[in-house]
Amino acid sequence: MGVLSLIVQQTMLFSIPLLVVALGAVFTERGGVTNIALEGMMIMGAFTSIFFINQMQDKMSGQLLLLIAMLIAIVTGTVFSLFHAYASINLKSDQVISGTALNMFAPAFAIYVARMIQDNGVQQIGFTNTFRIKSVPVLGDIPIIGDLFFKNAYITTYIGLGILVLSVIIIYKTRFGLRLRACGEHPHAADSVGINVYKMRYAGVMISGALAGLGGLIFVVPTSTNFNATVSGYGFLALAVMIFGQWKPIRVFFAALFFGLMKTIASAYSVIPLLAASNIPSDVYKMIPFIATLIVLAFSSKSSEAPKAVAVPYDKGSR
Repeated sequence: MGVLSLIVQQTMLFSIPLLVVALGAVFTERGGVTNIALEGMMIMGAFTSIFFINQMQDKMSGQLLLLIAMLIAIVTGTVFSLFHAYASINLKSDQVISGTALNMFAPAFAIYVARMIQDNGVQQIGFTNTFRIKSVPVLGDIPIIGDLFFKNAYITTYIGLGILVLSVIIIYKTRFGLRLRACGEHPHAADSVGINVYKMRYAGVMISGALAGLGGLIFVVPTSTNFNATVSGYGFLALAVMIFGQWKPIRVFFAALFFGLMKTIASAYSVIPLLAASNIPSDVYKMIPFIATLIVLAFSSKSSEAPKAVAVPYDKGSR
């Protein structure tokens, strides 16, 4: 039971950041803009929020500090996404080039600013992890389920699942979601009935930036005690999760669980008896998530149909 609990808990820790960022990608893709800059937005969100934790951890701790840091990450990701939105929507720049530029800018900016503002001149931003919940009251006492899902957990796990539920409701059950999908699939038809396509696409990109910034924080906090201007390629992996999930939130959730399990095997193979007893080099296990990404995308590319959002440009000026 101990090994099973570890695998489930680690899978959730790796899956939730992927889920949150991939859901952000779903919003922007449904609106008609491809966001390659998820990696950079994750880095920027993690940078500002981890620096806030670093500065404030002597004055406060626990869940309140984490919640405030999450808000900072969301705001940072939203603001940073405006660069991509303006370049892609107003200037009609190549969306891949715009996203790539932001991905290159973000780590350089984080390293430079971290060295400038820290007294020791190092780029790593350290913090003390006081956010792990040893056992959720009442729920942690439930046999089996409590051990798997409600012990040694983070509040970010439950917030991520809440974002999944909200995403399903917003995309499929609200007027905003209907308009967003219309602006991605049939922008001129949406414009003809009075929908401001530019504003809706801005909203989609900003939502993706907010969730990517949040995803950067919730990736770093459970997996490290310092931030070094990297999120280990999770932004690109989130794009793979979105594609594997066929741009649909529920499928994205299961895709995130799959990749989270692969990541768990790569990092915790030494405590899994069957894998630990094998003579497979550790580097092979570290490659598993990325090998799985290539295999899954290769087999799913023919059956996955991208939303028409990617293929339908909108050149008319804003209303």
